[in-house]
Amino acid sequence: MDGRAVAPAAGTVLNALATGTGSAFAIDLETTASVSLDTGGTVTGEIAEEPDADASLIERCVELTLERYAAEAGLEPTEAGGHVRTETETPMASGLKSSSAAANATVLATLEALGLADAVDRVDACRLGVQAARDAGVTVTGAFDDASASMLGGVTVTDNTGDELLAREEFNCHALVYTPPERAYSADTDVSACERIAPMAELVAELALDGRYGEAMTVNGFAFAAALEFPTGPMIDAMPAADGVSLSGTGPSYVAVGDRTALEAVQERWTNRDGTTRLLRTRTDGTHTI
Repeated sequence: MDGRAVAPAAGTVLNALATGTGSAFAIDLETTASVSLDTGGTVTGEIAEEPDADASLIERCVELTLERYAAEAGLEPTEAGGHVRTETETPMASGLKSSSAAANATVLATLEALGLADAVDRVDACRLGVQAARDAGVTVTGAFDDASASMLGGVTVTDNTGDELLAREEFNCHALVYTPPERAYSADTDVSACERIAPMAELVAELALDGRYGEAMTVNGFAFAAALEFPTGPMIDAMPAADGVSLSGTGPSYVAVGDRTALEAVQERWTNRDGTTRLLRTRTDGTHTI
C-alpha cells in the first residue's frame, strides 16, 4: 500500500500571529512525500535532505490519517503503520511554509496509499496536517493559512483560530524569493510582539479580503519586520517595481510578486545580499498525487 504526493511551498500575504487571521499563496517550490503502509503498528519517517532532523511532524501526519481513515480502507487502525520519506526543494525554517508543504504531501500520500485520495475533501485533509503540526509543536498558530494555500493552490485567507477558510482565488503572477543564510523557527517567535501590531494586521486583512494582495503584502511586511526585528532593506530594494513584497512568515525569507521583468530588476539588487534568490511562478494547482 504505497502513495506519493507533492505539495507546493507558499509565501505570506498576512501573518496570522497578530490576530489569528492569515493569508498566503502557493509558489513553485515542491515537497514530495512517499508513504508505504504496513500492519506493523508503528510509523517511522525520514527527511531526505536532513536525515538526522526531527521527523515527528510527518510521522504524526501518517498517524492521524490512519486513525481517521484506516478503517474505511479495511485496515485495523491500531495495527496500521508504515514509513514516510519526504524530499523538498524548500529550505527548512526559511518562512516558506516547508512544514505545511511536508504535512500536506504526507497526508495526501497516506490517503493515496489507502485508496482514498479522491474521496476525502482537500480542506479536511489540510486540517489533519494542521493538527499534526500543532501536536508536533512546529507551529504557533496551526498555520491553516499556509497549509490551505499549499493544499488548494492560489491565494487563501483564513481564520486560524477555527481553521476556517474565508476566501480562496486564483493568483497568477511571478514570485521572487530571497532567502538569507540564517534560519528562523516559527515555534521560537516572539508572539507578544506580533500581537501588539494587531491594528496593522486588521488593515492587512481588509486589503486581502478586498483582493488587494500586493498592498496587503507590503503593509504586512513592514509591520512584521519591525515586530520581529528583521531588516526592511530587502523590501525597500523591491519598491516600487514589485506589486507587493513581504517578510514571509516569521522570516528570514522575503517574497515579492509582480511582472517578471520588474522582478528581474529586483533580483539584481537581492543577489548583492548574502543568501539565495529564486524567480518562480505562483501555483494554482495545490497538493496532488503523483
